[in-house]
Amino acid sequence: MRIKPEEVDYIAALSRLVLSEQEKNIYARHLSEILEHAERLSELDTDDVEPTAHVLSLKNIFRDDEVKPSLERDILLSNAPEVENGCFKVPRIVE
Repeated sequence: MRIKPEEVDYIAALSRLVLSEQEKNIYARHLSEILEHAERLSELDTDDVEPTAHVLSLKNIFRDDEVKPSLERDILLSNAPEVENGCFKVPRIVE
């Protein structure tokens, strides 16, 4: 399938891009090559190929939650400029 520079101009307008005539010709050639490659791929016999969503098999990489000791609240709050009711107090930013 050949893409014409006028079609590239239409696509560029949808993308709000301004292209020179030389760029339109270059992109028309590149897009045509991409579509021709896709057409060649559609000619391949894929009857015995199982459909996949990913090239590699996926597995859960999450680890189990483990309760671990953390720092004491008093130690954490010792560096805070202001503390109120055992929490960091920060300036109000919403009016």
